[in-house]
This record gives sequence, structure tokens and C-alpha cells, in this order.
Amino acid sequence: MAVDPFRADRDRVSSSAFFARLGGVTQVVSPSGSGLLLHNRLTHSLKVANVARALAERLLRDPANADALSRLGGLDGDVVEAAALGHDLGHPPFGHLGEAVLDRLARERFALPDGFEGNAQSFRIVSRIDVRGIEAEGLDLTAAVRAALLKYPWTRLARPQPHPRHMPSPPRGASEPEEAPGTGSAKFSCYITELDDMQDCRAAFAGRIEDWQQTVEASIMDTADDIAYAIHDVEDFHRVGILQHTTVSHELTAWLGQFAEFGTLTDAELAAASSRPGLSLERLRRRLKAKDAWIADDEAFVSAVKKVVANLVTKLLEVPFDRSKQAEQAVAAFSGEWTRRLVEGIRLDEHPTTRSGHVALAVEQWHEVQVLKFVHRRFVLQRPDLALHQRGQDRLLTKLVEALDNWLIDRSEAARLPYRLRDLFDGARDELRALQTDAPDALVRPGETLPSGAERERHLERMARGRAVIDFVASLTDEQAAALLEALSGRTTQLWSDTFVL
Repeated sequence: MAVDPFRADRDRVSSSAFFARLGGVTQVVSPSGSGLLLHNRLTHSLKVANVARALAERLLRDPANADALSRLGGLDGDVVEAAALGHDLGHPPFGHLGEAVLDRLARERFALPDGFEGNAQSFRIVSRIDVRGIEAEGLDLTAAVRAALLKYPWTRLARPQPHPRHMPSPPRGASEPEEAPGTGSAKFSCYITELDDMQDCRAAFAGRIEDWQQTVEASIMDTADDIAYAIHDVEDFHRVGILQHTTVSHELTAWLGQFAEFGTLTDAELAAASSRPGLSLERLRRRLKAKDAWIADDEAFVSAVKKVVANLVTKLLEVPFDRSKQAEQAVAAFSGEWTRRLVEGIRLDEHPTTRSGHVALAVEQWHEVQVLKFVHRRFVLQRPDLALHQRGQDRLLTKLVEALDNWLIDRSEAARLPYRLRDLFDGARDELRALQTDAPDALVRPGETLPSGAERERHLERMARGRAVIDFVASLTDEQAAALLEALSGRTTQLWSDTFVL
């Protein structure tokens, strides 16, 4: 019996060592010591895959979608599941904090115009870094699955042309970050070194979707990621006692009681009274109206806040989590009810706005996800104790990258470099030399030119070291990163450690 190629792709992703390492990678905070209470990137990916499969099956069951799906390039459940399992392969140690640190170091220390981005790293892993055989480069996935991994199908700066960040209403993620103008898109799914792979896997969709649009299967994976994130991060921090009933209730109910008054405040007045309960939620409402006027609706926003109060604040947070059977049942009921509701809110749009994909949530469910994500961002991510934890992780990763770079520079140690680091450096140097011939403009920031002669060689070697070190560090678990820095800093006398293998 012939093997289904899409199912084989799913198996290749789930069998990858890069997938297995996600069990030791932070989702929001390190799971160390929390037992079964917190998700990591592996359990998150598994839940995204489950939700993505449910979304795909729901769309496929409706015969009214058949013609549109065919025109847009098709939909296969195994493609969606494979992409969902693989969407976080490139996520570095310490969650999104690690992503920001590696991006800063890639751009500032190593002059890599592409910097670092977790989605682009995932695509690099399946296209270039991971292996499935002696002669293989990458996982040799089908074009459909590789295209489904492209949540943001553009490079940071230049491809496709015109670049989507220059559109009047750029796609979600394509705009430059306000705090870093001139750095290119905030989100992107392909480094310039994998541009040929991106163009190859999307060739079958030419004429069906725009160059900057997700495939239907990528759109489902993206939506599933949003749903899983909105539900299980709230669930996690209820379990560990961080998400408190009183503070969440105070913010949401204050806004519900005074939203008419809040709506009359100017932006300056809103900023001046920033600590007043309800105003953070009012700022969210205004941001949604400004960025997503195509779907943002005040009536739907009020309804979403009321639903979150009824289902999260009253039903779940009112009783502290004590690990009893009753407490576990309450969490399971919350998770199951919200997952079903959000999956049922899925819809197919053959001609979406640039801010949305072909697959999206209905108006009510979209607003509910925004409010759930607000609760997590406001009452977890903005906590000073989390900031303290992350500042330490920032320094850890910075020192680790510097230490590995210094080791790579040390010519006397060339024969004793970690084999994987040496292989990554050789591969990156070959990739950059090829770009020097084919697309030299990709090796510098816009408006800059490559130096010449010996200076050019030093520039290319610096970039190759950077890409190799960043690739190496991004492939570590949280504990491996910490243990490796301990060893490189001389703070341990232990010669061998099962925490990392060089």
C-alpha cells in the first residue's frame, strides 16, 4: 500500500529531534518544578495540532466550502496537522524572550540583516538544518506542508517585491515594530537563505492566492495557534495561582460598569489615568478599532467581556486551584467548552481583508479570543516578577552567544569545536557565499553596500559565525542553555553532563 506523503510528513516532523526538544522549551515561564501544571512548547504544539485538525475537519464537512477550497489550493487534514506540529520547531530557549534576545544579537553583534525570528527558524530547520538521511538536507517535506508552515510568507526586508510591509494596510505581522523602525517586518517566516525554498513550495499556489497571503492550511494552523494560546495560557496561570480572581474581576467589571464614560476620554486623559481599573481594557478596545476596523465592533466587544467574566472569572477563578478532583474538572470544563465554542466559530472567506487569512473566527469568537489574550498579557506577562526572571534569562543567552562566538573565533581550538557548531558554521559560510554571487544586496541592510576585498571576507565570516552560533543556541532546551553557560564560564567542575551533548 502506498504511503500517503502528507501523513509521512507529519510523522517526520513528530519524529524529529527538534520536535522532541520542545518538551524542554519554555512556553511563557520555565516549567521547572511545576510538575504537570504548565505547558511547554511540546504540549502546546500537540494541542495546536488537535485544534487544527478539528478546524480542518469542520471546514471539510461543509459542502458549501468545496469549490472555494479547490480554487484556493485545497485542504488536507494531514497537511494542517503536520504544520501545526512543526510550527514551533525553531522556538529558542526561554520563550519569546529568547527570540527577542537572539534577534538583537544577530542584528547588532553579527550584522545579520535577517536577524532571528522563530517562525523563520522553523522553516530553516525543515528546509536546511534537520536531516532525515545521509544525503538529506532538511526533512524533505512536501511543498504543501512547507507552505503551510509559512504563517508570514515573506522575508524580513525584501521579498516578495513589493514587500507587504509597504502596503496601505499591511498583513498582520508585516509592519515594522514601533520601537525598532528601519528593521523590517516584525514577523516573517523565511530568511533570505531559504528564499528559494519558500518560492518553490508556494509555486503551486501562484494565481490562487496573493504572494503575501497564507495558504488555507497555514491560515488554519495560525488560527489554531491563537485558540490554543488564548485558552491554555490562562489555564496554566490559574493552576499555579498567578491569575487572581480579584484583580481580573476588578478590571473587567470596572470597564463594563463605566465603558460609556471611558469612551469619552481623550487618549491623553486615558494615558494620565493609566492605573485606574478598566482603562487597560479600554486601551485594548481602541487598539482593535484602529488596527482591525474590518471586524472590531463595540457591541461584540462588550459581549465578549461579559462572556469572559461569566466563564473565566465567575466559573473558574472564583475558586482557587487546589489540585483536587473538583478543581481539575473545572479546568477541563473551561478548556473543553471554550475550545468547542471557538472551533464552531470558524469560517472560510475567499476574499479576506489583508489583516486576515482565508480562515478566521466569526466576529463574536474573534473578540472573545482578544479578551482572553488580554487577560494573559495584562495579568501575567506584565508582572514584575516575570520581568525579573526574564532579565536574568536575557543575560544568560547574551553571555552564551558571546562565549560560543569567542570559541569559534579561537583558531587554536578549531579541531576541538563542537561538531554540530562546526557543521553549522561551514553550512552558513557556504550559504552566504552563494548569496554573495546571486543576491549581494541581501547581505546588507537597505541602503548599505558590501565592503570589498579582505573586509568583505571578514564581514561574511562574521555573519557566518553569527548564523551558526544563533542556530546552535536556538536548538537548545532551557536547561541545556543554562548548563552550557555554566561549563563555558568555569562555574562547574563536572566534565560530562547529560544536560547537553557536544
